Amino acid sequence: MISFFVCLAILVIGYFTYGKVVEKLYGPDDRETPAVRMNDGVDYVVMPKWKLFLVQLLNIAGLGPIYGALAGAQWGPAVFLWITGGTLLAGAVHDFSVGFMSMRHDGASVSELTGTYLGKIMKLIMRIFSVVLLVMVGTVFAVGPASLISMLIGKQGAVSSILTNQYFWLAIILIYYFVATFIPIDKIIGKIYPVFGICLIVMAVGVGVGIFTHGYSIPEITLQSLHPDGTPIWPCMFITVACGAISGFHATQSPLMARCCKTEKEAHFVFYGAMVCEGIIALIWAAAGCAVYNRTGGLMTGLSEILASQGQASTVYDVCVKTMGGFGVVLAMIGVIACPITSGDTSFRSARLVIADWFHIDQKSYKKRLYVCVPLLLAGAVISQLDYNVIWRYFSWSNQTLAMIALWTASMYLYKNKKCFWVTAIPATFMSAVSVTYFFYAPECLHLSTAIAYPVGVAAAVVFLFIFLFHSVFKKEKV
Repeated sequence: MISFFVCLAILVIGYFTYGKVVEKLYGPDDRETPAVRMNDGVDYVVMPKWKLFLVQLLNIAGLGPIYGALAGAQWGPAVFLWITGGTLLAGAVHDFSVGFMSMRHDGASVSELTGTYLGKIMKLIMRIFSVVLLVMVGTVFAVGPASLISMLIGKQGAVSSILTNQYFWLAIILIYYFVATFIPIDKIIGKIYPVFGICLIVMAVGVGVGIFTHGYSIPEITLQSLHPDGTPIWPCMFITVACGAISGFHATQSPLMARCCKTEKEAHFVFYGAMVCEGIIALIWAAAGCAVYNRTGGLMTGLSEILASQGQASTVYDVCVKTMGGFGVVLAMIGVIACPITSGDTSFRSARLVIADWFHIDQKSYKKRLYVCVPLLLAGAVISQLDYNVIWRYFSWSNQTLAMIALWTASMYLYKNKKCFWVTAIPATFMSAVSVTYFFYAPECLHLSTAIAYPVGVAAAVVFLFIFLFHSVFKKEKV
């Protein structure tokens, strides 16, 4: 249990220390933000700082810090190190960087920022990549809650077959997504998200307290992989635990709140703070996965068995029952259902804005917003019919690859502004190694041996770093 509390303390202290270092590096000042200068009543709307924090938390959280952390716990408490270090040194830096850069560039989406600092080819790649990822995320965050709702209703006994049908709830969620994507950000998102944000935080606290009050013991950190299938920690755990450590999806969400900040000085609390909060949530759920289920020969067999046999939704429900019970379960399940839904709708909203930036479509017009919204939701409906686990695996790799590109973009921004670019270049190099190694190793990708994947991944990361240094520091030119 000592390892858990040490990691928890590091996350909290890191927000006040390293988070301030990052803030000082970027240097927020009193200039007018896009929310003030470009207020349009739709996407550029000033909101209070506390509300921005809760909306950002819900935007970036989704299923990631819950499903991803539970899945990551299959490797054992080594996952605590990735959640803690990844959050402070990579994930929160990533979210802050994109949010801050977006404010400095009129609320631009991550694809437009990439084009500004990494060139036109990377802009096109990121435009396509981010839209595909956002639709995938929105779909994942619709299928998961729909499954959970239908399962919970089914557990109540004899009810209408329609209400226990996952596709019925999927249709309801997609209809809600359409409404939330279409209307001004402060009409639904700005009003109900803070309530669900509180539920999410209380849910995590409830699970954390329940671990101890119900007599479970959190194992201490070991660098050994405890995955029953022998799946290696590198790179698989780093891909599986995405939103709880670093997530490229967050790069698509930060510009939403960058368009709503009253001052640049809110960036530390809103962007860095929300990511640290998500890291704490992920740490708690990972601890629950390690503590609640039986271990055989030191391996996380119990957790792997329930994930394989009953799926992630049932595992979340089971953890809530084991740690809280009664009213706590109700509160927890509300949080687990609301959390992904409130990320799914902003996924489609972000996709709308990326496309609008791409084709210069004015979003003040209802008709023009419809032109973008309808095809996006139809694409989501089609993708939702695919196997959920397959979608999640491709999402995980795409997610971390986007994070890698966003970090390289931030590195070039810092270099051009004569700042210490190593704060982002080091995690960018690390994530390059993770993403490339996984692409060569994973069954859904090239499925090559570790003897090939490992050296190729490391070599690719070194090459990317050299390219960055060559085109910036050495040549002193724009990439």
